[in-house]
Amino acid sequence: MPTDAYSALRIPDYRRFLAMRLMTTLTVQVMSVSVGYYVYELTNDPLMLGFIGLAEALPAIGISLWAGHLADKYNRRNLLVGCISVLLICSMALLAVALGQAQLSTPTLLVFIYGIMFCTGIARGFFSPTNFAFLPQLVDRDRLQNAITWNSSTWEVASITGLGMGGLIYGFGGVAAAFGTMSVLCAGALVFMLQISSRPVPAFDRTETALTRIKAGLDFVFSKQIIIATIAMDLFAVFFGGAVALMPVFAKDILKVGPEGAGMLRAAMAVGAIAMAIFLAHRPLGKGAGKIMMASVAGFGLCIIAFGLSTNFYLSFAVMVLAGVFDEVSVFIRSALVQFQTPEHMKGRVSSVSTIFITSSNELGAFESGLAARAMGTVPSVVFGGLMTLAVVGITWWRAPKLREYDFQGAKGSAADFDEKSPLDGHLTKEKPTSD
Repeated sequence: MPTDAYSALRIPDYRRFLAMRLMTTLTVQVMSVSVGYYVYELTNDPLMLGFIGLAEALPAIGISLWAGHLADKYNRRNLLVGCISVLLICSMALLAVALGQAQLSTPTLLVFIYGIMFCTGIARGFFSPTNFAFLPQLVDRDRLQNAITWNSSTWEVASITGLGMGGLIYGFGGVAAAFGTMSVLCAGALVFMLQISSRPVPAFDRTETALTRIKAGLDFVFSKQIIIATIAMDLFAVFFGGAVALMPVFAKDILKVGPEGAGMLRAAMAVGAIAMAIFLAHRPLGKGAGKIMMASVAGFGLCIIAFGLSTNFYLSFAVMVLAGVFDEVSVFIRSALVQFQTPEHMKGRVSSVSTIFITSSNELGAFESGLAARAMGTVPSVVFGGLMTLAVVGITWWRAPKLREYDFQGAKGSAADFDEKSPLDGHLTKEKPTSD
């Protein structure tokens, strides 16, 4: 692997990809904080915040396996163009709702908002596996770990900017200004994506049915203890540690810092994460990656507990910064591990399974947080979630020894070996790759 931390950034299409990733993530993060605070202002009910996550999660999970199959069969660049176009339409629809809110009742507004978020869930269900599969087509394999780090760093920068931007624009300019900003950002992402040249689709057996190909992807994931343990730990840790969904409640009712403070709290995790991402770009992990990942998830759980108990904004902010440090380490290891362990012709399908887990942990975790807050109270529900995250790490340490002992040394060869002769998807033809 090149030691130059900036090696992947010298590839023009990869730079455009990062610009697209930056602006798409800005759009999603501004949407997250502004839609969340808007709904809470309309209802004053934390359970309604949970329904936002549910509205996105159900379509994303439902479409994900099919999306992964398509990402391994059709032009990935064109699929990403379609995803961003749908997200742009949804952003403009939210703007239209905000501009016409005076003529709509609160129940009608909620129906429109949840319906639009349902559509964004469809777009994000396609985006995640396609984005995962397209990234390694833009760089050489020896630059992949470096590219993953910069991709993660870009996401974190966008999180810092997007969440803080969303809170500030919402607080000073109102909901229409926030939704208008989303539309402009998403349009910019679409422009950058259109400038990226297409890549050929990896060779595949055209006689296989969609169900056969989807099953092959599932079989591969569940036959690899390292992969299934990694994404399962992420699922349950974030599912129970989803305090982020309750940020509007903490900002308004406990810390009393308003939407601006909510945006800063949401951005706090990204502050820590981007600092760690920069460190990882220059000092990539090698030995002990599995143990480091588990320790990081445990650290994240402890931070969630501390956040739930805090009544001081500055302490809460500091705890979320530290949570971001731990989260970035686990996210980086998970992303690199799955990339290295997955052959090129199955990346879309494997990522679709990972997307289901990630979406479940984030969006369904948001629903769980809202439901738990309604049943237990906001603070007890967050502390309970942090404790459950620690329990998940303990179970994973006990039940997944291969993940516990994993490191990146020698990881490059595993997926390549699988590409040569796959026991689960072994009917590849010798026809030339297409770009249909």
